[in-house]
Amino acid sequence: MSPSAFDLAYDALLARWPESTEERDIRTPFGSARVHTYGPEDGSPLVLLPSGSATGLSWFANAPALGERHRVHAVDLVGDAGRSERQGTPLKNADDLMAWLDALLDGLGIARTHLCGHSYGAWLAARYAVHAPQRVDRLALVDPTQVFAGFRPGYLLRALPSLIRPSEGRARAFLAWETAGTRPDETWQRLYAPATTVPGRKFVTGGRPRVADLRMPVLVLVAERSRAHRAAQVAERARRTLPRGEVTLLSDATHHSLPHTAPERLNDRLLDFLDRPLQADRGLTSGQG
Repeated sequence: MSPSAFDLAYDALLARWPESTEERDIRTPFGSARVHTYGPEDGSPLVLLPSGSATGLSWFANAPALGERHRVHAVDLVGDAGRSERQGTPLKNADDLMAWLDALLDGLGIARTHLCGHSYGAWLAARYAVHAPQRVDRLALVDPTQVFAGFRPGYLLRALPSLIRPSEGRARAFLAWETAGTRPDETWQRLYAPATTVPGRKFVTGGRPRVADLRMPVLVLVAERSRAHRAAQVAERARRTLPRGEVTLLSDATHHSLPHTAPERLNDRLLDFLDRPLQADRGLTSGQG
């Protein structure tokens, strides 16, 4: 059987990762999870969760910098396009997602980790930090959706055609609209468009996580030009809600152009947050950042 357009794009994007990247399949009760691992074996663990239809490979422009000092584990989400497989126990609700992440960390041999997610992956990361705070050292949320604010109605209306009748053309048109003025990587776009048409994709969602309960340091990076939600509203609510939060607006970034378009500032801000001595951020309040 000839490889699909998605598989070809997946392999092309995988080739953009550092040469020493390991491909690992971690068994969980819900199926095997594909994890792209890079960085020193003794580096502090950093688990990266992508947005929908993006796969763990979407962190290709971030992994080289993050993996200099951290052991990076970028995950293909269960139930989404990618090379994770849904098998065994049915994945029905947000509690099942938490159990899947528990099993994933166990399979990776990680007791505690830094956790970072983008978009839907940020919602998942925030939800997990509430579920298992003892396993999350620091939490980073990259333009999180359904955490501090809902979607803009106009964004949902634009997304609706590609959700009801998925096609590569509709996905490309939606992506071009949301990322206007930026230059998303072409190889990643070639993966994203067919990813939206992969059969059997099913996203499990739930309510907004109780982020006011979080006591670990939290970094929120907001795309100033995001069309998914109102950036100023997300930033203000994050500052007001998080007990130990920092918020940074990423100028000239849109929701879907992250995290790989012009990644230098995102990488620098994330590394500054992750590598800061613990005593240096004990006094943080939600208004700082």
